[in-house]
Amino acid sequence: MHTIRLTPLEEDTGTRLDSFLSRRVEGLTRSAAARLLAEGCVTCDGAVPGKSYRIVGGEELCVTLPEAEEPEAVPQDIPLDVVYEDEDVIVLNKPKGLVVHPAPGHADGTLVNALLHHCGDSLSGIGGEKRPGIVHRIDKDTSGLLIAAKNDFAHAHLAAQLKDHSLARTYECIVCGNLREDSGTIDAPIGRDPVNRKKMAVTEKNSRSAVTHWEVIARYPGYTHVRCKLETGRTHQIRVHLAWRNHPILGDTVYGHKKPELGQSSQCLHARELTFVHPRTGERMTVRCELPDYFTALLEKLGKR
Repeated sequence: MHTIRLTPLEEDTGTRLDSFLSRRVEGLTRSAAARLLAEGCVTCDGAVPGKSYRIVGGEELCVTLPEAEEPEAVPQDIPLDVVYEDEDVIVLNKPKGLVVHPAPGHADGTLVNALLHHCGDSLSGIGGEKRPGIVHRIDKDTSGLLIAAKNDFAHAHLAAQLKDHSLARTYECIVCGNLREDSGTIDAPIGRDPVNRKKMAVTEKNSRSAVTHWEVIARYPGYTHVRCKLETGRTHQIRVHLAWRNHPILGDTVYGHKKPELGQSSQCLHARELTFVHPRTGERMTVRCELPDYFTALLEKLGKR
């Protein structure tokens, strides 16, 4: 168990407490917030509020959260699109909708479950039992390339490259609106959104530096096909940076338009290219994959507009 303290702002006045908690506490759904209220795990100025309590503004809330139980990762026969593999590393083309590793709410059916089945015991243990082999992650609804380590030697080398930015990742996306320039760099720090803790935001408070280089691939009426190269790798970095520039990624209902567009209800973002130094041979390698069908279908649709 651990306790967090929250003080609502004036703009939160009138908001139901369960709704407020689900916005401000990372990983907490509204139904989970309602359960905490029913179980007396939330106090307001020292007293237990009713389940229909609405924020007044300025009160002190204390929320006692149970420790989340992470599910054990077990092998599962889930198809993998293997782009490259040897005794040290495996590079996968992850489909949209596949979660990388087990977590509360996603006990199985993840990329890690598939890797355990495919690789057996030959995965790095540095990431722990819950995330064997995992060096970096991409979001559930982002498709494309991800590299995993098959032993601790490879993991240590790849993690070092991730830290010094020599492990290069290039993405393609479709953004809303037309970028005026043909290329540019977004250098803006990213941290937790101070209002909605489930999201990230460009902010100076409790943030880390974040740099994204971008260039236009093609222009369409109302949309732009863009290539993005990560210099840093913050959570949701490309999505946050482009939304901050008022060009959110098509389909990104978290950072962009709240309603689906062109049939897309999740971000049109694909990790297209991965460059790394092979941990054993020292060879600099670049691995690429094709755009997925959903992405090419969107480009075809835009080309007919």
